[in-house]
Amino acid sequence: MNVKVLLFSIAKDLTDFEEKTVTLEKGATVDSVMDYLIAYNPEFENWKQVFRFAVNQEYTGLNHKLQDGDEVAVIPPVSGG
Repeated sequence: MNVKVLLFSIAKDLTDFEEKTVTLEKGATVDSVMDYLIAYNPEFENWKQVFRFAVNQEYTGLNHKLQDGDEVAVIPPVSGG
């Protein structure tokens, strides 16, 4: 199945893309997306516990099962005033 992955801030900096369609096995979860990103750049492992994730613009956890065509946003920690 194909899912669109959106990256922001440090997540985007750790790759050479802001948006990419990736192919995952049927039954994949958000954690499968993180596994893909860690394989792409092992530094993602250091950020795994602080990133938030949204599937189709709704926050979710790593165990969320994905469907073909889903959009997964990897959201780094933010701060501001």
